[in-house]
Amino acid sequence: MGKPDAEGHGPPDGLPDLPPEWGRVVVPDDASALAAEAAQIRRELRRATGRAAGHRALALPLLVLLVAVLTTLAGLLAVTWPRTQRGADRPTPAPYAPPASLTGQALPAMDLVDAGQTPVPLRGLLPAMIILVDGCTCPDRVTEAVAAAPPGVAVLTVAGGRTVAATPPTPGRTVRALADPTGGLRAFLGQPSRADTATALLVDRTGTVTRVLAELGPAEAYRKDLAALAA
Repeated sequence: MGKPDAEGHGPPDGLPDLPPEWGRVVVPDDASALAAEAAQIRRELRRATGRAAGHRALALPLLVLLVAVLTTLAGLLAVTWPRTQRGADRPTPAPYAPPASLTGQALPAMDLVDAGQTPVPLRGLLPAMIILVDGCTCPDRVTEAVAAAPPGVAVLTVAGGRTVAATPPTPGRTVRALADPTGGLRAFLGQPSRADTATALLVDRTGTVTRVLAELGPAEAYRKDLAALAA
């Protein structure tokens, strides 16, 4: 039970003693006597609440700034990180080469067109050296081929679309200039045209492909094959 102080004051019966460090606690009869202390306590609470709100308001901009800085650093690191193996995982383009299976295959029956847009059956011109000039007219290479072709072997130039390509003058021989509006010959070859490159097919009188020249070069590279067509 509580003990009275020096003046005989003590806690009401049934209540525990107050901590001695609180000193003497006096409860006034009129509550208005505590108005000044209450006002002071309210001021302290408002200041504490304002400081806490200020900290919360400042935390959000700081968080946004931190995220932006980290994102920027990650981007710079990704760009500047040394990549010694850059490009090593990319496949090396294979050299241009026609399908090996074309040699020995039969040339499909197809119609080309001449300068007057008249259909010309390709198989009716065999044996022949057929030069695809949709990537390059290559007049020097065409002239060499005409000069190397033996009698009885036709030399044909075939352009893409319906426009027949101009042929170089060839004394004593005639180059048959045709066009392939449907692209059937290029599709049979199985390879796209290439700039500054002419491709040639050597086909015997039975319609069998005897050689494919992916890049038409000097006549010495295929002279024997031309002679075999005339046999």
